[in-house]
Amino acid sequence: MRETATRLEQFYASPLGMAARDMAAQRLDALWPDLSGANVLGYGYTWPYLAPYGAATNRIVLAMPEGQGAIAHEGKRGIATLLTKGDALPFSDASFDRILAVHAVEEEETTSATLAELYRVLAPEGRIVIICANRSGMWARAESLPFGAGQPYSRRQLKSELSRAKFIPTVGSNALYIPPVRLLTRPSLIKGAERFGETVWPRFSGLVLVEAVKRLYAPSDRGHGQKVARPKFSGVPALNRSHANKGGVKKSDV
Repeated sequence: MRETATRLEQFYASPLGMAARDMAAQRLDALWPDLSGANVLGYGYTWPYLAPYGAATNRIVLAMPEGQGAIAHEGKRGIATLLTKGDALPFSDASFDRILAVHAVEEEETTSATLAELYRVLAPEGRIVIICANRSGMWARAESLPFGAGQPYSRRQLKSELSRAKFIPTVGSNALYIPPVRLLTRPSLIKGAERFGETVWPRFSGLVLVEAVKRLYAPSDRGHGQKVARPKFSGVPALNRSHANKGGVKKSDV
């Protein structure tokens, strides 16, 4: 059973939800520092992560899976939210330059079918980022919290799933090293925990992020391969929590 949109909204309004969003958002910002003019799809519950990009993008569409329910969010072109099936997205091929999936694939009954649909609607050379609970971390075991729902993944497992769906994984990251305890959500504690966790036990983070690209040609082993710079995740300042409501975005249940 999926986490409901109402419960997810309540979670992200709590100190634990804000901490999870901030720690994942700073990694996402390192991967996608500028989405000016881009068409962006959020699949799952992604508004807390995509809201800061709203002013720069061409459009943001929030596709929320059946069973999760939907909360209407207003973008530059009106209501940006829709309810859909993961294995039958109502978009044309190659409609989006970027896709973000959160609270999504780990709760799907048919993960392969959903990833195939996300591949279809992503433009060539477009990029997808999946954020989910780390199977080795404490957050995946916190069944009272949304990241304790569904099937958690390691970075390697997530890359394998993406590869099977024809994506080419580019880079992965870990985030959120505090235990899922409200008393530990003070900014000073979170910052120290992130530094310590990245250095001492990166495998035991609460969340994993993996980015992949859609390529329509097979990479060649001949010639000189172009090196792709890996983004620097450590030392990136956390996004301000007020960004989640940047621009006075209105919300109402649908």
